[in-house]
Amino acid sequence: MKQYRLAMKTKLRRSNERGHADHGWLNSHHTFSFADYYDPSYMGFRSLRVINQDRVAPNGGFPTHPHRDMEIFSYVLEGTLAHKDSLGNGRELKPGQVQLMSAGKGVLHSEFNPSPTETAHFLQIWIQPQARALVPSYTEWHPDPAKEKETKVLVISPDGRDDSATIHQDADVYRVRLGSSASVDHEVKAGRGVWFQLIKGQATINGQTLQPGDALSTEDAGTLTITSDGTDTEALLFDLG
Repeated sequence: MKQYRLAMKTKLRRSNERGHADHGWLNSHHTFSFADYYDPSYMGFRSLRVINQDRVAPNGGFPTHPHRDMEIFSYVLEGTLAHKDSLGNGRELKPGQVQLMSAGKGVLHSEFNPSPTETAHFLQIWIQPQARALVPSYTEWHPDPAKEKETKVLVISPDGRDDSATIHQDADVYRVRLGSSASVDHEVKAGRGVWFQLIKGQATINGQTLQPGDALSTEDAGTLTITSDGTDTEALLFDLG
């Protein structure tokens, strides 16, 4: 068994502690305070402001609405997500794909489930940018088939390295996928914070067990060892300055 020289301070956010809203066409769980859900202990984590796990009913969606001064991305888990915005983009995203919109000084957009039969399931995530009134932009990340077996893949970064989507913040976002009983390490550097959001499967991180929808965070330097507990797991890991 691996030994840890110093116990890293971590904090668990359980799935059943999240906020919940059911609007019929939208069933959403809020990791942080959002809309009518308010929890002063969970207003965000560093620059991370929103993690909503959204399920949109067939032919449902968010009508055209404005945003500004926020980096907004969606990670599609099931079904199809159709995006349109005032920048002229019109795209349909499939499972495993990411869309990233920098709202900057202002943009209008809509998100819609075009399927008449399937639910669209995705994570909607907001990260505060380093600067205000940026020029709005839109980009996507699609998985590389050559990297499908990699346990940790960079999907978003401030410099676009390794073919990741570019964000206007000191934030690296990784997709973590582990087969049964597989593990991967992540080094947390001094001065940074990590938020780990489990999507599916069961995982253990430095001795703490997480179920789908659970999250673990830390601002201690050290090594996080993420192990899949006998099932295929999927998660997003946010490494934030």
